[in-house]
Amino acid sequence: MTPPSAFVSPVILEGHGVRLEPLQLEHEDAFRTAAADGRLWELPFTFVPEPENTRGYIETILADCARGNRFPFVVREKGSGLIVGSTSYHDILPAVRRLEIGATWYSKSWQRTHVNTACKFLLMEHAFGTLKCNVVGWRTDIINLRSQAGIERLGAKKDGVIRGHMLRKDKTIRDTVLYSMTADEWHNEARARLVGFLEHRYENKT
Repeated sequence: MTPPSAFVSPVILEGHGVRLEPLQLEHEDAFRTAAADGRLWELPFTFVPEPENTRGYIETILADCARGNRFPFVVREKGSGLIVGSTSYHDILPAVRRLEIGATWYSKSWQRTHVNTACKFLLMEHAFGTLKCNVVGWRTDIINLRSQAGIERLGAKKDGVIRGHMLRKDKTIRDTVLYSMTADEWHNEARARLVGFLEHRYENKT
């Protein structure tokens, strides 16, 4: 599903043990199964649907995709063949060649494995290499310290905090931490660092 004059077009990204495929309605059952591993919808800072709301959740995401605001992927772990999570390009701004990476979650069994690092590399390589982005951004809940550490580990710079930014699923008010990386930072340093992480975490274990 591609909006007119789309900056981000449908694409499959593959490498380092994962395959990112454009999210479709036919992924509903696999999406639901992946989220059930760890009951991820119970986490306060992760927007994952309850099993009975999965189809509506996907339909809402695809509507955002049609408007050019977001491009969602499912994450397939190639060794097992299983869909183990989801991630997206979002807040896409073609005029300034900027987008953000987020709405990311993984089944509990695949957290703290090669999957997240591989996905981030594929998304950033495509964004900076193919789409010629000037800036890639991230945002996360101020209480999600693991997410903040992971983003900083990529080499992203902390831009600041939006206080009282939005409601969490439990209706408490969330402060949001913003990060970004420029094309120069990616090509000059961050890309090589991430390749090193992948070689250590994935290639040396296969």
